Amino acid sequence: MYIQLFSIHGLIRGQSPELGRDADTGGQVKYVLELAKTLAQRADVDKVDLFTRFIEDKTVSPDYSRQIEPLGDKVRIVRIRCGGRRYIRKELLWPHLEEFIDKTIKFIKKEQHIPDVFHGHYADAGYVAMELAAAFDRPFVFTGHSMGRNKREKLLGEGLSLERINRQYRMDSRINVEEDIIEKAGLIITSTQQEIDKQYGLYQNYALGRYTVIPPGIDIDTFYPYYNYQLDAEHIPEIVKQASVALLKELHRFWSQPEKPFILVLCRPDQRKNIAGLIEAYGTNPELQAIANLAVFAGIRQNIAKMEENERDVLTEMLLQMDRFDLYGKLAIPKKHDFATEVPSLYRLCAESRGVFVNPALVEPFGLTLIEASACGVPIVATKEGGPVDIIKNCNNGILVDARQPEDIGEAIKSILIDEKKWDMFSNNGITGVRNHYSWPSHCHNFVKELHDVFPEVREVDKRHAGERDANKKPSFGARLTGLNKILITDIDNTLIGEDDSLHKLLKLLERYKSTLAWGVATGRSLDLALEAMSEHRIPIPDILICSVGTEIYYGPDLRKDKGWQKHISHRWKPEQVKEVLADLDFLTFQEAEGQRSVKISYYMEENADHLAEVHRRLQDNRLRCQVIYSHGQFLDILPHRASKGKAINYIRYKYEFPSSKIMVAGDSGNDEDMLKGKNNALVVGNHSDELNGLKGKPRMFFSKHEYAAGIIDGLVHYNFFPPHIMDTV
Repeated sequence: MYIQLFSIHGLIRGQSPELGRDADTGGQVKYVLELAKTLAQRADVDKVDLFTRFIEDKTVSPDYSRQIEPLGDKVRIVRIRCGGRRYIRKELLWPHLEEFIDKTIKFIKKEQHIPDVFHGHYADAGYVAMELAAAFDRPFVFTGHSMGRNKREKLLGEGLSLERINRQYRMDSRINVEEDIIEKAGLIITSTQQEIDKQYGLYQNYALGRYTVIPPGIDIDTFYPYYNYQLDAEHIPEIVKQASVALLKELHRFWSQPEKPFILVLCRPDQRKNIAGLIEAYGTNPELQAIANLAVFAGIRQNIAKMEENERDVLTEMLLQMDRFDLYGKLAIPKKHDFATEVPSLYRLCAESRGVFVNPALVEPFGLTLIEASACGVPIVATKEGGPVDIIKNCNNGILVDARQPEDIGEAIKSILIDEKKWDMFSNNGITGVRNHYSWPSHCHNFVKELHDVFPEVREVDKRHAGERDANKKPSFGARLTGLNKILITDIDNTLIGEDDSLHKLLKLLERYKSTLAWGVATGRSLDLALEAMSEHRIPIPDILICSVGTEIYYGPDLRKDKGWQKHISHRWKPEQVKEVLADLDFLTFQEAEGQRSVKISYYMEENADHLAEVHRRLQDNRLRCQVIYSHGQFLDILPHRASKGKAINYIRYKYEFPSSKIMVAGDSGNDEDMLKGKNNALVVGNHSDELNGLKGKPRMFFSKHEYAAGIIDGLVHYNFFPPHIMDTV
């Protein structure tokens, strides 16, 4: 199998991932890295690519500007540009997902290797994987990590308004996408049953989803028990020893009595993690303060004032609480930690002190830090909302609490600290339970088994060559367009249709040469009118339909709309203002409703140069950048500046990497002029209108003497798309 994983919103790198750097760099980063590397170790997996965003920003490491980063022999991180070069939080990426999709298609075309599975992580990457899976007719798998409806309920409970939630988190967009994902995903992977019931259960499409619980794992060679360090110190790597010394030195700066056990929390500075609730539990319990110190590792920070609002508010509240409860000498709030070396050592130091690890989050979808701490021998106290329920059920290694009740948190921690037998039981149970229930090889074994059970085409991968499909099944439009490098795009009216005998000969030739040549139509007609004309003349659905004067692109055979093109051309498009500035021109007649589109405004206008000039003047005076296309002596179309037939063809050329020398466009009127004037091979049929005479003599411009479809065949021969002898049959 070839598997593509998508996790586009975080800073992801193979070495020393910056977990906790901000709200977007949490456990999901570690999850996808470990999943990718462990899948690649399997004999039945040929290659794994983990797709994320390309970032070139002086405020972050240059590691994130490597387009390809190998993680092993069969596994890579692939970085795709979208949304500019700077690092931005995940909520700001939603407007740029179509760009990510388009550039991933370009990458697949360049590699000439279509994956067998698209696996999206989190809603944004889920959308990307869903669209790519549809384009290539491949299985789509989704892992949510957290879900929008659940998050919205919690934020509303914290007093945030719907307006602020939507502004800050783009929540409405996210939830709508998640509804679509649940319906269309062939398989949804969750970490716990509670995640299915309490999170996915909030969605209207819940019953349409196919779910399976596969807990994530950890690297037990890194997260080993604290007593291994004590018993076999001479074999411990020097870097691990150095990390322990550095951590102790840092913690001792804060504590006046460093010999006491310590309570540890390790998470992002996020309101949902409820760090404030834990500090209140500690600060209002003098007995707990007498027994143990508290260490809060809340991400990586330099200057709080320059951080995002959410992180800044959390960290500021922590400092205020330290002062309010007078926790100086008891509470440590280090500014940074290194995940690869220091975090495992931190867990072991906590266990050696006979301390407790706490996850006080209001809701925790899984709780990767809980199993990491448990593997090192630290008893846990965790929220009863989410994944910790399953972890403690499997391992019996701690206590569940209502995270909204600080008093309950404090009493649970204290009960473990003062009872040596309970501490030993929870510590030993955690070490054993994690090894039995939470390992990455086990996760990947169950993951692949589920793929085989749900997707027969995946089960049969080893019985076919990569990219080869069932002979009786038509390839997806993505597979066709990435597998070919020649394409014909032709106008419909008076070019493709007009003379039936030559049309039928052309259609037979296109069928004969379909293994080397894709084809499409570009028309001023709407999709419905284009299909009506094609049905009337018995023309099959082509690979591409460019409709409504280049404002819409569809892919056959099931007419998938190109959302990336819609996003691209909508930039600075102001249709209501266009209508307003042209409203009082009495020589314009608004076309019928079927001629109008959200990105096309159409009028009837008698041919008159002064009238056309007045339309241009009004648009320019009002700073409305538009395409104005006049054709057939009566049709006036106002389009977004980025839209036209020619620009739509250029977009397809860019997206699917067709060389200009391998593209032929064919037309007959002024409506086709901008696509004929492009860098591609142009063909003008013999029955063309006088509007195109000015193009004669232009480079890569062929005026055929043959009319209608016969002229198209002549052009295909002229540009060596068809062999010369074909013309003998016309």
